[in-house]
Amino acid sequence: MIILDTDIISLLDQQSGTTYELLADRVASHADERFCVTIVSVEEQMRGWLSYIAASRTMARQIEGYVRLHRMMHWYERQEVLDFDSTAAQIFSQLKSSRIKCGAMDLKIASIALQHDALLISRNLKDFRRVPNLKVEDWTVPQGDRP
Repeated sequence: MIILDTDIISLLDQQSGTTYELLADRVASHADERFCVTIVSVEEQMRGWLSYIAASRTMARQIEGYVRLHRMMHWYERQEVLDFDSTAAQIFSQLKSSRIKCGAMDLKIASIALQHDALLISRNLKDFRRVPNLKVEDWTVPQGDRP
């Protein structure tokens, strides 16, 4: 199982650029794998678009925000979304008590990945590599350039 982090989902949504191409090629090369996202990513993106809409000063920007929010909702309808359930919450509590320097939302995503023994794809290796036993890779850099 492979879980896409929120930053990767956002990058896939852009559908252009060298970084996107590297990522899209890696995803395509793993087409036989089970790809998932987390409910935490849904929350992060939902909050982002709602904030964008609320802060919009023009009707054009509000419309753009609503279009993007709707597109995001439609995309998530077609994905397997993993829940933050009682098992993930227990893992999260253990990680939190370990005082790992990582944001709460990232720790929730990490907890879900650990629960499912999944590979997490993210550009945020700095924080996620602090989480013990978490398998994480950045597919946005050429394979020979990975740390």
